[in-house]
Amino acid sequence: MPLSEQRPEPWHAALDRLQRGARPHALASIVGVAGSTPREPGAKMVITPEAVHDTLGGGTFELQVIETAREALGRGDAGTRLEAFPLGGRSGQCCGGYVHVLIELFAGAEMTVALFGAGHVGQALVEVMAPLPWRVLWFDSREDAFPDTPPEGERVRRRRIAPGAEGPRVEAAVNGLPAGCHALVMTHDHAEDRALVDALLRRGDCASIGLIGSHSKWASFRRRLDEAGHDEAALAGVRCPIGVPGAVGKRPYEIALAVAAELLTIRPAPERADRRGVPAETLRETFSPSRD
Repeated sequence: MPLSEQRPEPWHAALDRLQRGARPHALASIVGVAGSTPREPGAKMVITPEAVHDTLGGGTFELQVIETAREALGRGDAGTRLEAFPLGGRSGQCCGGYVHVLIELFAGAEMTVALFGAGHVGQALVEVMAPLPWRVLWFDSREDAFPDTPPEGERVRRRRIAPGAEGPRVEAAVNGLPAGCHALVMTHDHAEDRALVDALLRRGDCASIGLIGSHSKWASFRRRLDEAGHDEAALAGVRCPIGVPGAVGKRPYEIALAVAAELLTIRPAPERADRRGVPAETLRETFSPSRD
């Protein structure tokens, strides 16, 4: 668990950090009250699966808000929901009031990209991907390959592939990847590229595998990978060349834009419920001035 998740922060500091890191979290805000309540409208609290930052007033009511938010985060929900909490029977508190809480759910990174290679194209691609809600695991076997200025935020994590007696230990790097990630291979060395594609295919659980290079490069790789025992179906899943069709620019940034655009086209649409937010009628009933 990150050190920052072990100590409470003001809600706004936690929200900024979690948004930058594309980590799952919820923002709970009191938007309406009636009667005696522990906090006023505008009070906010940030909730993650591991921690809580700031407070809505404490007590059983707050625990119910936390439980509601964490259940939704556990399902991968995103969007908004409006919850009503009577401070009586449901909460075990005797304030006698009524609290409406708006819970805004952020599911975190939409996908993980494992990028192998910190050359000109790799660096340009990280620049393109950094603002997107993707987590990027960035690898290179060279000690001085990464730029001096790291990308902003926690979403991009730089990792060096450890050296071994017979070359970089690519299998160890590949075996540490999360299941379902999108892998992009563009190192400085063709032998390292081939070893990475071999290791990624042996895992068998990547969402996609892309290799930078020409059709002739892939024909050579494909023959060697076929000899290594990979079947036709697995080899057919490797994209080489990479990038959206029709993108012919060869500048690093042009290639990076084409590759990022291709990732946008191949990632599956998230299976989520209707994201139109809290129904308008519910909002009117909740916030309309009382006519009594």
